[in-house]
Amino acid sequence: MLLPPDLREWVPENDMVHFVLNAVEAVPLTAFKINHRGCGDAQYPPRMMLALLIYCYANGIFGSRRIERATWRDIGIRYLTADTHPDHDTICKYRRENFDAIAEAFLRVLLLARELGVLKVGTVSVDGTHIQANASIGKSLRYDRAKVLEARLSEDIAELMSQAEQSDTRDDNDGQSLPDEIKRRETLREKMRQAQANLERRAKARAEAQQSEYQRKLSQREQRDGKRKGQKPKPPKDTPSGHDKTNLTDADSRIMRKSKRSEYRQAYNAQVAVDADGSQLILSRHVTNCAADANELKPAIENIPDVLGKPETALADSGYMNSDAFEDLEAAGVDLYVSVDAEDSHAQRRYDYRPPKQKKTRTLTVAALLAMREKVATEEGRRKYAKRKSTVEPVFGIIKSVMGFRQFLLRGVERVAGEWSLVCLAYNVKRLCALSQPATA
Repeated sequence: MLLPPDLREWVPENDMVHFVLNAVEAVPLTAFKINHRGCGDAQYPPRMMLALLIYCYANGIFGSRRIERATWRDIGIRYLTADTHPDHDTICKYRRENFDAIAEAFLRVLLLARELGVLKVGTVSVDGTHIQANASIGKSLRYDRAKVLEARLSEDIAELMSQAEQSDTRDDNDGQSLPDEIKRRETLREKMRQAQANLERRAKARAEAQQSEYQRKLSQREQRDGKRKGQKPKPPKDTPSGHDKTNLTDADSRIMRKSKRSEYRQAYNAQVAVDADGSQLILSRHVTNCAADANELKPAIENIPDVLGKPETALADSGYMNSDAFEDLEAAGVDLYVSVDAEDSHAQRRYDYRPPKQKKTRTLTVAALLAMREKVATEEGRRKYAKRKSTVEPVFGIIKSVMGFRQFLLRGVERVAGEWSLVCLAYNVKRLCALSQPATA
């Protein structure tokens, strides 16, 4: 230690930090949000900041304060940052403002994987998982309850205002705490009003989305004769019901649960399409606040970058059963293998420790769904569909158990989608680094 230390000697040659630094060099500077005014302190290199986020997320360090602390304690990170130490505010702001750079890096890593010969867009597996939002389910509020609380708060504010006026006339000090009490109640009343406005906007958007279906049913009814017209369909309701809920912390999140045996959580539904031909790299990703997967198959496949090519085959479980999506994707040339029955109905283990249960088969009448059931039931269909579980589900296992990502840190569906892109980018870098390492005996 008599001479200045060289951090390159302290980091192993096979450490992922070298791969991350090389990968971010391909991201153009135009993708980053940079302060061009030249004022204030010297800026950290944008590629270095992106590499810092990728490396930390891949190693299970997510919070900006934990990342800042790691720049002092982790040798690999000190090497990455050239022994500089961005503060947590800088890290948090950079993460919020550079989602475009993260998306560009996501594409560059996939192009690098194709150049290395480990990625071939042929068969893809689609799946989703519920990830906890940065909000508590205890902060969820019903529409009718918000109206009651708003009225009650207005009464309390009026009473406190009256007490404040009486205190002024008496010229004593008893009313010194009243302004703070009034301000707290006014702030809470404003939250109640915002919650109602959010639910009202959501109800109007839902009604507009259902308007075309309502018009279609109405026209079909008019084409029928006499008494066979049936009951007139009800127009979509553009006002919220009393049971509609919103969350005061993150209004875009929703209450979800994985199954009837699982608990309810305030969460988002994170979707991925994974290469099922060996690499297990994530090809596309998006986030929705709808708990069901029925409408997510088409976006997951269409979000695969065109420069990588179009998939030939797509695999998905029964949650993605949607006849309209089947027809659209097959018309686009995608060979679909999607289960239309419960997973347990396909095969039974020979030595199953669970008690036998009666298989339930859905009653299907739509031609596209009946055709899909027959297609998956064939020998070739079973062989191809069997790849789904072993390709896409391990990805979520690595993200949640190895990387440790189980809750979003940002709020709002747009920012959550950006953070999910960062998580998927970190996973791809971690996976590609492992694939590019020479095999050891």
